[in-house]
Amino acid sequence: MEGSQVPEQHINQPSEGNAIVYCEAAFDTTNGKTAHGLVRHTRRYQVLSVIDSTRAGHDAGTLLDGRPAGIPVVADLDEAIAEAKGRRLEPTHFVVGLATDGGRLSDADRVQVTRAMEAGLNVDSGLHDFLSDDGQLASVASRCGVRIRDVRKPPSRDRLHFFTGKIDQVESLRVALLGTDSAVGKRTTAWILIDALRAAGHSAELVGTGQTAWMQGARYGLMLDSLINDFVTGEIEHAVWSAWDERRPEVIVVEGQGSLVHPAYPGGLEILAASRPHCIVLQHAPARTEYDGIPGFPIDPLDKQIEAVELLSGRPVVAITINHEGLARADVPTVCAEIEASTGRPTRDVLLEGIDPVMAAVLAAR
Repeated sequence: MEGSQVPEQHINQPSEGNAIVYCEAAFDTTNGKTAHGLVRHTRRYQVLSVIDSTRAGHDAGTLLDGRPAGIPVVADLDEAIAEAKGRRLEPTHFVVGLATDGGRLSDADRVQVTRAMEAGLNVDSGLHDFLSDDGQLASVASRCGVRIRDVRKPPSRDRLHFFTGKIDQVESLRVALLGTDSAVGKRTTAWILIDALRAAGHSAELVGTGQTAWMQGARYGLMLDSLINDFVTGEIEHAVWSAWDERRPEVIVVEGQGSLVHPAYPGGLEILAASRPHCIVLQHAPARTEYDGIPGFPIDPLDKQIEAVELLSGRPVVAITINHEGLARADVPTVCAEIEASTGRPTRDVLLEGIDPVMAAVLAAR
């Protein structure tokens, strides 16, 4: 995809290969959100297993959503390879499923990357530490005849786009899927909305804004947090325009990043300014009290965040979608009903309750 960091795979193509997802000691945390995304949804790979010795022996889907995904969590690389070969499957990729603070890879994790390449696996990483720039790792890749792809590595400046105003040519209904926090489930909800729209007969495209959406096979997107600031809005505009120009979808959903008022991961303003959405869906985790990764910083109230989004965009927040972490599942309908009553907007946990009222609110924005 033009303007992307790595070659794009169209959704109707077969997967690139069989992936072992590395998420050591993080699958039960928000630092495992890339692994979570790949377990739930990817068209780029067939996911064979997840490595996390602290949760080995479980099904990854059961751990995440209470529903088996047929993806075992294993203790180490040796077990992952043996498990795959026991099913007569050949692993081809070692995908770093960690999304660590600052995008760093520890020395211990680098050892595992080296072992994976020595086992003949290609490495895909979405961290800010560019593994292909590490002389030692690059040497191992060359010796072993495998490839390292740093998904977050920005394109050269001559390939970047500046904002031009061509967003106004886009006739698709544009939806921004923003959140009240980072690692709150925006991308997952965006994919669920895309799939529901398509199932209902509406053409729809996702514009991804981070590394996990690319790993999941999004046709269009950018790595928002790796770009030079001057080009962020231009790259958002170009990705949305490209989706329109090439596909003419009825609906384009833009994945959000961070939140407008997150102290460490502020995000959303550029998406509002550049994609000029017709409406916003806001993802929220009602049980969280502090911003993700920043102890001592209380999350701003939901009504304040709705007000900020609507003030900056001039467009309505048409629905609230919730992340049920920290909630008893039996309490989710009550929590959603309370939020719906207080905000006047349809509210659903789309993983547990479906997305139909949210989709209806989005389509009504036309």
